[in-house]
Amino acid sequence: MTLLILAAGLGTRFHGGIKQLAKVGRNGETLMEFSAIDAAEAGFDRAVVVLRRDIEESFKEMVGNRIAQHIRTEYCFQETDDIPDGFGLIRRSKPWGTVHAVLAARKLIDDPFVIINADDFYGKNAYRDLYSFLNGERRPHEHCMAGFVLANTISRNGTVTRGICKEKDGLLSAVHETYHIGLENGVITGDGEGGRVPLDGKSLVSMNMWGFDPSIMGMLEDRFYGFLYNALQDGSVSDEEYPLPFAVDELIRSGDITVKVIPTHEKWYGMTLAEDAEEVRQALKDR
Repeated sequence: MTLLILAAGLGTRFHGGIKQLAKVGRNGETLMEFSAIDAAEAGFDRAVVVLRRDIEESFKEMVGNRIAQHIRTEYCFQETDDIPDGFGLIRRSKPWGTVHAVLAARKLIDDPFVIINADDFYGKNAYRDLYSFLNGERRPHEHCMAGFVLANTISRNGTVTRGICKEKDGLLSAVHETYHIGLENGVITGDGEGGRVPLDGKSLVSMNMWGFDPSIMGMLEDRFYGFLYNALQDGSVSDEEYPLPFAVDELIRSGDITVKVIPTHEKWYGMTLAEDAEEVRQALKDR
């Protein structure tokens, strides 16, 4: 079982610092190191880290060597020119989103894998539950995701974006990306039709923690090809991104896959904003 860590984010809201490398544990651990520990204890035997090349050296020095003490670690790189044949004339300065990041690892993934963000803390039980599903009896088209309770994923320091899940019979039917979610006078609100709307704090949301059979890679390649083709046609190729929840939503609607929603009541901690660091340190001080 492989843990795929998406660490190629630009981190533009972290005041110029590389948020994935922020030390939050009492012994200098990063969120990624805690993730590696929790995953290894759950049964994962390998981590693949998706990086930008410009942070490779500092990453390995500050984080990678520490992760490797807990789990076998390999690397791959999200690069703007890593796109399908036929699109070689496209030029752009930033990557293409999280589908593109996952596909950066396609040559290294041949077993079930779980995707996480480098700057999120998910909790031990989430790793155990996803490992149990992927390691159990299932068909190749059957995948899973950790469903976090919305109220457990709010930042005190600013607004966040969450994929609010709709499910039927325990299976994901849609993911609705909702922006600028935060607390207003004790009420969780987010962007909706016509302005700000109240949200149900008990709703399950996607925190980009997905459990996939390796067969998903070919499907994501096909979808990414279609995204690039459409972007060329409408002229949005210079700035458009293709997020993983969008691709999963399309694959569910087409009937190609099913995704079991595995609820977790773990408290999420993340490094979306620089101000989040101190809250995370306090929460993990006894780890």
